[in-house]
Amino acid sequence: MPSVRANHRHGADATSQIEDAPRRNVIWIDDGDPAELALARDRVAALPGCRLTAIARVCLPEGPLGRRGNSGPIVHPDVVILAADRPGRWTPAEALAVSLRWPLVPILAVSTSLADGRRRSGPPLPGVEEIPWHDAAGRLTRWFADRDAGLPGSLGQPCTARREERLLEAPSFMPGLRSSEPLPAVSVAARRLLDLEGISELLLAAGHPVARRTVGRPHLEDGAGCIVWDACRLDPDDLEWLRMLLANQPGTAVVVLESFPRGDSALAALRAGAAAVLSRPVGLEALGGTLASLAAAKAVA
Repeated sequence: MPSVRANHRHGADATSQIEDAPRRNVIWIDDGDPAELALARDRVAALPGCRLTAIARVCLPEGPLGRRGNSGPIVHPDVVILAADRPGRWTPAEALAVSLRWPLVPILAVSTSLADGRRRSGPPLPGVEEIPWHDAAGRLTRWFADRDAGLPGSLGQPCTARREERLLEAPSFMPGLRSSEPLPAVSVAARRLLDLEGISELLLAAGHPVARRTVGRPHLEDGAGCIVWDACRLDPDDLEWLRMLLANQPGTAVVVLESFPRGDSALAALRAGAAAVLSRPVGLEALGGTLASLAAAKAVA
């Protein structure tokens, strides 16, 4: 059997395969509908090729799964997501019960902002990688593309893998495994020069050329099809600027980076026209996956 690297060298391009990726079955388990989890769930459900089934919390140890607003049978999933509206929502015993129900299926946890600052190393559930709600869609996009290319990706590691091992296995950090096809140019705006340079370097590491760098708010006539705006904290004037920017440049995808994004602030940015809201500092996988999903959605539209 050829190696993973050999498969990639012979034309398996993770980024270019996002649009043509096979349908992914995602099971989302929760027992509530907080604003942040609803935003994350809707963004995951909107990913090209994704079929999301939202079901009620597992009635453990032997109870049935109750469906929430979906019809038809529950398909065998490619990934199971445990939605956590607060720390401690899921216990190791419950996570184990989910694993026994779907053996060998990767299990992830998506947490709300109530988990911010709660931990610094290691997942709260043994063997279950936890993702902040605002990173869920971007990281899943990257992982699905990795799997299509025959790569494990950071989320496809064994449950015993350490966080450092997951990071090092992410194709974004391996120059030999990056896309050989040119990616669209992205403009960057940030309040501080240091942040501007950092985001620009992150985009270059992901393979995106930087079309324009602006200290402050994005230029109203930037001309790029995609803008990453490190806004720190959006205020009413920033939201109005975002509306004017999109009125001048319809169809431009603006990814807003905000310090400690919350459901209400993210929803306000999305209603003003933002394509996505991520936290700052942003990770390479989350940012690259978000840009890839936006490009794929635009191509499908």
